[in-house]
Amino acid sequence: MKILLINGPNINMLGIREKNIYGNVDYKSLCEILREKSKELSIELEIVQSNIEGEIINFIHEAYEKYDGMIINPGAYTHYSIAIYDALKAVNIPTVEVHISNVHAREEFRTKSVTAPACIGQISGFGVDSYILGMIGLVNRLKY
Repeated sequence: MKILLINGPNINMLGIREKNIYGNVDYKSLCEILREKSKELSIELEIVQSNIEGEIINFIHEAYEKYDGMIINPGAYTHYSIAIYDALKAVNIPTVEVHISNVHAREEFRTKSVTAPACIGQISGFGVDSYILGMIGLVNRLKY
């Protein structure tokens, strides 16, 4: 089973930015944790990150017929990127949206996700475990 994990803007700044919201785990450590978990789940995991909306869309398009599922943290694009929503709908790959913070308990503008309706589910608020929970949920959904 092949899974693509797409991280959006500012995720590469984990461990540096707003530790009170996003925690102390840096981006490199997050990727290492997720690669280890993917081995436990017997899946091939590719991790990509971009701060540029068009590159994220390209990652999604390039995933077509290459990956069984995707996990996406669109970052701030969550709240306004119809283009990412459209790309997710176009490829029709089962996708889980994840967020480190609880986006529903933050600023009003963060409570709406325009990308989540293109996904099979959304997990937020569990820190880096949001990614692990998303991975487990996606794998189980693909298996059963």
